[in-house]
Amino acid sequence: MGIQDQFKDKAQELADRAKGLGQEGSDKASEASESAQDQFGQASERGQQAAEQGRDKAQEAGQNMQDKFDQDYDS
Repeated sequence: MGIQDQFKDKAQELADRAKGLGQEGSDKASEASESAQDQFGQASERGQQAAEQGRDKAQEAGQNMQDKFDQDYDS
């Protein structure tokens, strides 16, 4: 086996390793993206729940004020 063949084999080995590292990097980026999407989804869901709870509390407070008004002026 000549020197050219050795260089060719070494170059192929390095190219394969770089390709593998590139794929590994791509996989890690995909995982990070999925994790960020999950966290955003959870935050969005918590925000939605907080908004619903706030709406419910506001409706309850409004109803309490209406009831109090009715009691005060119906007497």
